[in-house]
Amino acid sequence: MTGRRPGQRRAADHALGAARRADAGSVTLELSILAPAVLVLLALVVVAGRLSIAHQAVDHAAQTAARAATLARDPAAATSTATSAARRELDTGDLHCATVRVTVDTSGFAVPVGRPASVTATVTCTVSLSGLAVPGMPGSRQVTATATSPLDTYRGRS
Repeated sequence: MTGRRPGQRRAADHALGAARRADAGSVTLELSILAPAVLVLLALVVVAGRLSIAHQAVDHAAQTAARAATLARDPAAATSTATSAARRELDTGDLHCATVRVTVDTSGFAVPVGRPASVTATVTCTVSLSGLAVPGMPGSRQVTATATSPLDTYRGRS
C-alpha cells in the first residue's frame, strides 16, 4: 500500500478533469486550421496528376503523328496526315486542350532515296487548369512533346 490519504486521489482526479475541460474544443480548432492546408495539398496532387496524364498523352500524340507522317509520299500529305493523327490521338485520350499546335519537319523528304532520313513532329497542347481552385496556380499550362520517326530508306519520295 502506498499510504495515500483519501483526499489526495480526489484532488488528482479533479486536476485531470480540469485539464480535460481546458482541452475541450482544441480538436475543432486544429481541424479548422489544418483543413484548408490539406485541401490545397489534395488539389496540388490532382494538378500534378492532370499534368502527368497530359504529358503522356501529348508524347503519344507526337509519336503517332511522326509515324503517320513517314507513311505519306510527299511533304504536304505528311503534314496533313500527321496533324490529323495527332488531333485524333488527343481526342481519343480524352485530353481537352484549349489549343493544339502540330509542327511537322518534313525536310527528310528532300533527302535522296537510299540515304537515311526522318520526319519530326512536335505537338503542343494548352491544358486548362482553371477548373481547379488552387491559389497561385496559373489558369493553363503548355505541354510540348517531340518525336522523330525514320523514313523508309529505299521508298520513293517526292
